[in-house]
Amino acid sequence: MVLLGVYLLLMVGGTLGAYLIGLAIERFASPGVSLPAFLAMYFTVLWVGWLLAVRITEPRVSTE
Repeated sequence: MVLLGVYLLLMVGGTLGAYLIGLAIERFASPGVSLPAFLAMYFTVLWVGWLLAVRITEPRVSTE
């Protein structure tokens, strides 16, 4: 359950970041590039977010 909670938090933050970067691209650069850029960032956030969530929540091994 903790894994899903951490993943959800990472997804909300990553999606917000991808949205803001896509919005900046649309306003200051080319509107036609903003959608592909947002989608690339969004799917990267899905993948990297899962890897980070698994790494953050993995059990610690005791070396005693």
